[in-house]
Amino acid sequence: MRTLLRYLGGAVLVVAVIVTGVVLRIIQVAGSDERVAADAIVVLGAAQYDGEPSPVFQARLDHAAALYRAGVAPRIVTIGGGLTGDRTTEGAAGAAYLSTAGVDAADLTAVGTGDDTLASLRAADIVLTENGWTSVVLVTDPWHAARASLMASDLGLAVQVSPVQDGPSLRDGVAPAYVTREALGILYYRLTGGSSGAGSTVL
Repeated sequence: MRTLLRYLGGAVLVVAVIVTGVVLRIIQVAGSDERVAADAIVVLGAAQYDGEPSPVFQARLDHAAALYRAGVAPRIVTIGGGLTGDRTTEGAAGAAYLSTAGVDAADLTAVGTGDDTLASLRAADIVLTENGWTSVVLVTDPWHAARASLMASDLGLAVQVSPVQDGPSLRDGVAPAYVTREALGILYYRLTGGSSGAGSTVL
C-alpha cells in the first residue's frame, strides 16, 4: 500500500509540474509582442454576426491593421469558418471589416475554412504555402496565443505572436477561465495531436 501511495503521489506531482509549466508558458506568451518583419499577419477568427465581427474579433482585426500600417507585414490573412446557416465566414467577415478600415483589398486574403484553431490554421497553412509565405505574425487574444503559436509552429511556419493589447479578452476576471481552458487545450493537443473541441471562447 505504501509503495502504491508513493507511485500515486509521484504521478500527481509530475502532473502538477507539467500543468504548472503549461500555465506559465501561456502567461509568458501572452505578454509577448513580436514585430519582426514577416510575410503575413494571420488573424485568428472569432465570432461574427451576419458579417459583423464580434467585439473580440474586432479587437484582433484592429490590432492586425495597426501592425500592417506599421510595416510588420505587407498582407493580412484572416481565418476561420462559419456555423451551419451562416451567410459568411469569420475569414470573409474579417477581410471585409479590414477593407472598410482602409487596408488595401489586394493585401487581404480570407481563408473561410475551419471550426476550431487547429482546423483553421491547417487551412491557412495550405494557402500560405501555395503563396510562399512562410513567416507569420499571429494575432489573437493573449491567453490563446501560446496554443495558436504551438500549432502553427508544428505546421512548419516561422511564428511570431502579437496578441491584442485591449478589448474584451483583457477585461477583469476573464483570465482565470481563459487560461484554464487554454491549458486543457494545450495538454489535449500535446497528447493527441488534435483539437480538444472544447467549444467557443470563454468570453
